[in-house]
Amino acid sequence: MKLRNLVLAAAVVATGLSSALVAPSAMAQAKEQFFPALVYRTGPYAPNGVPFANGYVDYLKLTNARGGINGVKVTFEECETGYATDRGVECYERLKGKNGGATVFQPLSTGITFALTEKAPVDKIPLITAGYGRSESADGGVFKWNFPIAGTYWVAADVLIQHIAKKEGGADKLKGKHIALIYHDSPFGKEPIPLLQERAAMHGFKLSLLPVTHPGVEQKATWLQIRRDRPDYVLNWGWGVMNSTALKEAQATGYPRDKMYGVWWAGAEPDVKDVGAGAKGYNAVTMQHGTEKGAAVVKEILEKLHAKGQGTGPKEEVGDVLYMRGLMSAMFAVEGVRAAQERFGKGKVMTGEQARWGFENLNLTQAKLDALGFKGVMRPISTSCQDHMGAAWARVHTWDGSKWEFSSDWYQGDEQIIKPMVKAAADKYAAEKKLARRSAQDCQS
Repeated sequence: MKLRNLVLAAAVVATGLSSALVAPSAMAQAKEQFFPALVYRTGPYAPNGVPFANGYVDYLKLTNARGGINGVKVTFEECETGYATDRGVECYERLKGKNGGATVFQPLSTGITFALTEKAPVDKIPLITAGYGRSESADGGVFKWNFPIAGTYWVAADVLIQHIAKKEGGADKLKGKHIALIYHDSPFGKEPIPLLQERAAMHGFKLSLLPVTHPGVEQKATWLQIRRDRPDYVLNWGWGVMNSTALKEAQATGYPRDKMYGVWWAGAEPDVKDVGAGAKGYNAVTMQHGTEKGAAVVKEILEKLHAKGQGTGPKEEVGDVLYMRGLMSAMFAVEGVRAAQERFGKGKVMTGEQARWGFENLNLTQAKLDALGFKGVMRPISTSCQDHMGAAWARVHTWDGSKWEFSSDWYQGDEQIIKPMVKAAADKYAAEKKLARRSAQDCQS
């Protein structure tokens, strides 16, 4: 009997020791929300990819400095894609199950987004593609796991045509005009074409499509054609070195930069700083924000992170256009988790599926944005089961030779044009993939 009691006592002690050893790490793991970060800090797109990645990571660090998401610590791990689709898929596969499971992926590439669109529903991991990806994925009735929050390329293209029409004195003045689209020959670059073709048919302007091969350093033939045809406007759907190359070629061929309009991935500091005064007058649509050096969130990051040597990248870039884009994208991810906690439990770690519900019920009111330090940077965003974009507002800013300045009021993408296009494209995708539209019951799940 004594021997049995000794054995039982030893077993209890061993169990207690085991619990003491395991519990802290398990508890720590249970209180960490994992955000994988697909980045490209190397390769031809690095000058644009780096500031975005720095802003993204800094916001995650700031979230922890603020106490986490209702006490839940944020963790992250970067994976280098080089903007290559195959490497992006490899990163996704490697990170999706780490650290308790990925909360959300932000591919930062339309090509990678296309590749992951069919993987995400299987793995139950949402994709945030803020301002890029598949334009039809704004339709949450078909694309349950895709979230092009704050804008799509159809919104960007539509706003640019609205702005040009306003400059001309009205949409009726577009008839007979010639607009050329220089685009990165990739899924990203091809995205605005359907919207521009729709607008061209509506208003009677000529649309020329001029593809540029990756990475975009060779544009001689393209600009010889522009010099020959002299279009009234040039739209630049570029990324990385393609943008500065286009501006240098425009300068060399004498095409007026004030007749050039870039997408929001072609309107940041790296695109113009090497051209300087030669890019003066160049315009780009913005994904709501521009350069935001005076924003409260920027000042907070400088104070809480960079002043303590904990910032990511040079503090001089904090508040630059692409840095803010990364910051904003991370904020969407964090606030989606916070929204999910309101339903599934404050202070708890959310699964990818629970986080997806949060992204679908995101309600960033002006008061919330102000409290987060985004006052004057953004307009409110509200998503739903059917609307995974949540806002369709944009502005235009112009390079004055040394800095970006807003040069327009707010525009809203024309829903009378965009919504039918989104639904038609989403229905086509659903038919091809044999998917049924989500039921009202599914929208509540």
